[in-house]
Amino acid sequence: MNTLKRTLALVATLAMSATAFVSCGSDDSSSSKAATTGAASEAATDASADASAASEEGSDAASTEAASSAAPSGQGNSTELGEVTLGKGGDKFSIVAWNEDDVPALIDLWAGNGGDKSKVDFNSFGVGGGKASEKYDALFDAGNAPDVYFCEADWALKYINDDTKTAPLEALGFTDDNFRDAYPYTAEIGRATEGANAGKMVGASWQAAAGGFAYRTDLAEQYLGVKTPEEMQAKIGSWDDFVAAATTIAEATNKKVALADSVGGMWQVFAANRTTPWVSGGRPAFDASCETFAKYAKTLWDNGGVTHNGQWTDEWIPAGKDGSAMGYFVSTWGFGEKAFFGQASSESYGKWAVVQGPAPYFWGGTWIVVNPKTDNGEEAQSFIATATVNPETMRKLAIEKPEYVNNLTVMQTIVDNNECPNEWVTKNLGGQNYFAELHENAKKIDIKGLITPYDATIKSAFLDAITKEYCEGGKSYEDTISKAMDDVLTAIPDLAK
Repeated sequence: MNTLKRTLALVATLAMSATAFVSCGSDDSSSSKAATTGAASEAATDASADASAASEEGSDAASTEAASSAAPSGQGNSTELGEVTLGKGGDKFSIVAWNEDDVPALIDLWAGNGGDKSKVDFNSFGVGGGKASEKYDALFDAGNAPDVYFCEADWALKYINDDTKTAPLEALGFTDDNFRDAYPYTAEIGRATEGANAGKMVGASWQAAAGGFAYRTDLAEQYLGVKTPEEMQAKIGSWDDFVAAATTIAEATNKKVALADSVGGMWQVFAANRTTPWVSGGRPAFDASCETFAKYAKTLWDNGGVTHNGQWTDEWIPAGKDGSAMGYFVSTWGFGEKAFFGQASSESYGKWAVVQGPAPYFWGGTWIVVNPKTDNGEEAQSFIATATVNPETMRKLAIEKPEYVNNLTVMQTIVDNNECPNEWVTKNLGGQNYFAELHENAKKIDIKGLITPYDATIKSAFLDAITKEYCEGGKSYEDTISKAMDDVLTAIPDLAK
């Protein structure tokens, strides 16, 4: 491959920041027995269950059904790899990503497993995940495409479905048996839905980005009378319950404290519970669940149960610091000290806990894909195997980065042993093992048959319309959907045909 210009000083940046695990105590505030990427997507994600079942999304029955249909096999990944049929023998193994959050740690992991780090040419663009696509396209257009690059959940299919820019993993000697312990939704996103590789796995992820709901324990006790995460989960275990709790808090504080951090945060949860694809019969499909979400959002917008802050705006994180937002929807990657929730909770450190929330969901995630014209196929195979297949190296990543890895057996062992992945986070959550809570949600996520190449654009247009037209503007739901439809068809003319 053509050598990519290094934008990082690799010697300085490849050192992985390791945080020792600590043994979680059995503090009564812990709900470890109850019950993942880099940069956050700029396109919000959504979906809810059918309107008639919306209030039951968090119920035990629904959770059990989802778990039985979505859970990984638990049989363990096969570590036997087949022949690499892509190019070999290149002088530099080029890797590209939009930032430095994950790749240096993965390169270190690979090097510790026999990889030749001296061959690596890592290029970080230093941009948000949503801006990476145009950077990648420029590399391909210029003939400087990398061997391996990273794609984010909302736009991964743009490349996974393009066999001129990605190769099926079978060309690197992988089979589905190598990913038996991957959380199923990650395999669904990594599987091509169109083109020459339709039905085949093209992208593999080392992480599962399951989410939960983090909340201020002191405020929850003051306004809801709950003293444990179990009691809090019972208060917000369905969307109807969540709205009722948020309304109680807003009324008690004269709208000065909102339970939910943002409409966008609520939207993330609906994503993992949608039951129909965003495109049906070649047209955008706004089903009954969309109106259910809109009504929930409007109710809380008007009564003060959700802040009017957008995610990633200047007001979003400070709301957690000053207590005007007492809860945040947070994915695996958001809990660290420098991540958004870590910052939002910094002024009330140690007064937080996390629960599953009204429904299981994921938010974000990153997939590794391979250029079909790579001349470093053997390096690509071992790099991907180290990060996404080998249970020993995946456990090492979970412990030392730490990372919620995409391996059921590894994560189940960590949870069963009550190992806490990050001392700073554990203390912030009052001794709670957040991996245990997120693990329960991760096992229940089921998006089989729901992925389309247009999801990011449609979901973003819908959320924007709901926020600006319906919640803020007071327009009818019908007019709001009409605006969302117009925006989608303008952005994706093929859906208008």
